[in-house]
Amino acid sequence: MHQYTRRQYLGCMPPPGVSARNIHHRAHRTGWLRAAVLGANDGLVSTSSLMIGVAFSGVSTGIILTAGLAGLTAGAMAMAAGEYVSVSSQSDIEKADEAMEAEHQRIDPEGELDELTEIYEERGLPRELARQVAEKMHEKDALAAHLRDELGQYTHTKARPAQAATASAISFLAGGLIPFLGMIANSSSSRIVAMVVVTVIGLALAGLLGARAAGTRLLPPTLRVMLGGSAAMAATALIGHLAHVRGI
Repeated sequence: MHQYTRRQYLGCMPPPGVSARNIHHRAHRTGWLRAAVLGANDGLVSTSSLMIGVAFSGVSTGIILTAGLAGLTAGAMAMAAGEYVSVSSQSDIEKADEAMEAEHQRIDPEGELDELTEIYEERGLPRELARQVAEKMHEKDALAAHLRDELGQYTHTKARPAQAATASAISFLAGGLIPFLGMIANSSSSRIVAMVVVTVIGLALAGLLGARAAGTRLLPPTLRVMLGGSAAMAATALIGHLAHVRGI
């Protein structure tokens, strides 16, 4: 069996028999993937923590379900709104930078050409070749060249508020529904155990899917998601138990 080199394992080189053209980068997934992973993880952790915390306070099954549904609905709406506002701010910055760069092009096109030449020089091109490349880029689309090479703005990584908000809300709902599976258990104590078990399994799946979509190693991000979520559940359970003991 062929032993992959470290570069092949890390995705820098394609495996034997696979064309490099068939190996796709994943930077275009950054916006929605971050929102989806965050939403699924938050849905799992916040909903399960809320339900477990309420369950530890000794209330009835109906109250636990009501608290879970309220938390699920409020959380999904909050995640969508938060993502939309946050990513919209990023989009506003990108648009402001684009407008400023367009104004620079209008006022001092020669200076902007010199600036682009220096950028290519700093990346290793000889002065003459850097100038030629900069001139060709200006002939084609000066603004696009500066947005890309000076400011680091790329079409496939641009901020998309609606996409991020939708991904976050849907993934929150998907993750938040998992803890409800634990409510099928018979007794209150077994329900708590079942909620914890299904939530940990859900966290593991969320970590694995996120790592897979990002094209990174599976174990470190999966353990990170599981440990963080478990700690949140434990803290909320403790608070619910203390509230029950003190009669709050």
